[in-house]
Amino acid sequence: MNRITRPVSGTLLRRLALASIIANVGIVVTGGAVRLTASGLGCPTWPSCTDDSYVTTPEMGVYGVIEFSNRMLTFVVGLIALATVLAVLAHRPRRPGLLGLSVAVFLGIPAQGVVGGITVLTNLNPWVVGLHFLASMAVIAAAYALWRRIGDPDGPTVAVVPTPLRALARITTGVGVAVLVFGTWVTGSGPHAGDHGAARNGLDPESISQVHADGVFLLIGLSVALIFAFRAVGAQRATRAAIVLVAVELGQGVIGFVQYFTHVPALLVGAHMLGACLVLLATLSVQWSTRERRPVAPAPATTPADDAAPVPVTA
Repeated sequence: MNRITRPVSGTLLRRLALASIIANVGIVVTGGAVRLTASGLGCPTWPSCTDDSYVTTPEMGVYGVIEFSNRMLTFVVGLIALATVLAVLAHRPRRPGLLGLSVAVFLGIPAQGVVGGITVLTNLNPWVVGLHFLASMAVIAAAYALWRRIGDPDGPTVAVVPTPLRALARITTGVGVAVLVFGTWVTGSGPHAGDHGAARNGLDPESISQVHADGVFLLIGLSVALIFAFRAVGAQRATRAAIVLVAVELGQGVIGFVQYFTHVPALLVGAHMLGACLVLLATLSVQWSTRERRPVAPAPATTPADDAAPVPVTA
């Protein structure tokens, strides 16, 4: 008897995509723990942990355990992404757009891992460390796009707010990305280099922190403007998304200011890294709320052709 393969449900697909988002956010936080515990060179080479071993050794101590454990988490995140790709392939009917996004998430994970390896090989160069963080943000954005696309129908995309407000939302997203980049510069200029001997980027911590803070103020201002603009046009879903964004930004801003004035304690820096991921997700949520996909229109009913019409019969 032939084995019948049961198609993957949309619910399972969405759960896998959500798990991918959570896993990628988690590896950002654990990567921060590696840096904050000065374990960045716990495994001093890559892809092996030492010149003679692919795994950590007792000589590497707790720093080696922390660094190697974070490397192993990459495989967990990759397996979730692979499972998502396979689930997309098994889903019936095949849905447009899902395969490309799922493959992008899957391929982004080893690419991000390679950047992580370069950070080790360059002795935690602060610019490469910042790129490593931004690569993780790109993977999270792709995972979020996949999760939202799975929940959308397959019909055409329709704007739910006027064009100028969609442009304002895109500008807000761009400023949010810039704030993330500035944040990596601040990190590269201050303590918590990942290793006691790692170099810093040479920027003045106070000056670059001010640039970062100015970007945050601009981002919050734009986000508040989105609330009032969306409310004015009656876009309730977009308004709720903008309110959540402002709330997350304010929470992240409070953490940032407290950590600055308390000389960047490690615990608050870790919370700030988690907050950066949440700000990104909230910003993407606003972007998605400015449009929606409509269900596929049913095919029009067919009518009999003229030559198929019954012919009256005469006596």
